[in-house]
Amino acid sequence: MAQQLATLGGGCFWCLEAVYLGLRGVSAVMSGYAGGHVANPSYEAVCGKTTGHAEVVQITFDDAELSYDDLLRVFFTIHDPTTKDRQGHDVGPQYRSIILTHDDAQRVAAQRMITEIGRAAIWDGEIVTEVVALETFWPAEPEHHNYFARNPWAGYCRAVVAPKVAKFRKSFADRLKPEAA
Repeated sequence: MAQQLATLGGGCFWCLEAVYLGLRGVSAVMSGYAGGHVANPSYEAVCGKTTGHAEVVQITFDDAELSYDDLLRVFFTIHDPTTKDRQGHDVGPQYRSIILTHDDAQRVAAQRMITEIGRAAIWDGEIVTEVVALETFWPAEPEHHNYFARNPWAGYCRAVVAPKVAKFRKSFADRLKPEAA
């Protein structure tokens, strides 16, 4: 097994975590913060919009079973990469679309995927996803870990997370882990 890391932000980290936990080839997903200028930020500080951090997930995956390009295809399906600093009703820089790369190969792949999706005109607007090198990933507080699985009936989960998970399961049914199918 060749374990790799990917760090992605596409709105609320609860949504991305719930989706990627169901993807075959993914062994772990950690919600957290990256892309900002404050050490060890808290959820409250990030939501205060002064830390520069985005809500992100760090995904551990087996690149023999799941390519980085496939991770990005899921990413660009489950969030709107054309809205700056927002996803639906969630507004602020912490909800921006961002790919934090771990090496040059990931940077090249991310830029290639953005160009490919832009040319295919999958989205109505221009892709505004940032591509930057990951400096530091800060894990979120424990109450944010595996949030959707622990709180499926919470209002936000029912209104926002569940529809994204359903869209993912429909679009990538052939890529689901057996327990997620």
